[in-house]
Amino acid sequence: MIALSLFLSVIFFILGLLHFSWAMGGQWGITSTLPTNPSGERVLNPRKADSAVVGLGLVSFGLFYLFKTNWIPNPFPDWIFEYGGWLIPAIFILRAVGDFKYVGFFKKLGQTPFGKSDTRYFSPLCLGIGLIALFLQIAT
Repeated sequence: MIALSLFLSVIFFILGLLHFSWAMGGQWGITSTLPTNPSGERVLNPRKADSAVVGLGLVSFGLFYLFKTNWIPNPFPDWIFEYGGWLIPAIFILRAVGDFKYVGFFKKLGQTPFGKSDTRYFSPLCLGIGLIALFLQIAT
């Protein structure tokens, strides 16, 4: 259980750092990480602040699992871990399912550069995160 929690923490920290990089103007990976319509126009145009907020959320999720394993002393009440432990897997499983158009396993527009990356990398990653987080919540 501790190994899975630490694994999730590392994944969340890496993803958070990537989002912070974008918030500071970094461009690595940005072209294949935002959905586009068939003509190549982005359907999402996040601002730098949006990337920073997502980065903060991801780092918070990483800290959540470090607190849950007691690697870092837990200053929060138990109810945060009870509800947060269900919220995190729900977010990532729903992301893996998607919006049925641009994002997720059931998207209709899967032949765009993002769609291909989403099918190959992003949706499986989200499903894996969601299932591991769900397992950790049920097992602890």
